[in-house]
Amino acid sequence: MEFRKRIEELLNEFLETRKDLFLVDLKFSAGDDITVILDGDNGVTLQDCLDASRAIEFNMDREEHDFSLQVMSAGLSEPLSAPRQFRKNLGREIEVLLNDSSEIEGELAKVDDEKITLILRYRKPKEVGKGKVDVEEEKEIPYSEIKKALVIIKF
Repeated sequence: MEFRKRIEELLNEFLETRKDLFLVDLKFSAGDDITVILDGDNGVTLQDCLDASRAIEFNMDREEHDFSLQVMSAGLSEPLSAPRQFRKNLGREIEVLLNDSSEIEGELAKVDDEKITLILRYRKPKEVGKGKVDVEEEKEIPYSEIKKALVIIKF
C-alpha cells in the first residue's frame, strides 16, 4: 500500500474511535515529514495528540519507510476551515476575509453545512438629524466566499 494512503487510513481508523475529534489538516513534505492538525468538539488534549501519534507510528515500519510525525491541535491562530470548527466557536467574535479581499467582523450566530451567519454590530449616522444610531444586522456568508476565518482573541 502506498505510504501516504496508509497514513491516512491509520489516522481515519483512529478518528473512528474518537468521534469527538476531527482532522483539520494533514500535510506531507517532500522529505516525508508528516504534520497532523486535529481539533475537537471539546478541544484537544496532549493525550489526544499522543494517542493519534501512537495510532500511526505503532502501525508503521520505520525500516521500510523513514518519516517524522508531528501531531498537534489547531491553535487559536489557525484559520477555521470546517463547519464543525465554526460550530465549536458559536457565540465568539470572528474575522472573515472574503474572496473579494473585503473583511467582516461579527459574532458567529449560526452555522450549517453551506454557510455561516454573523451578527454585525456597528454605528451609523442617523437618517434625519445629527448623531449616530446602533445597528445590529445578520449577514449570511457561504463557505465558498470565505478565503480565511479567524477567531478574534480578546484579553
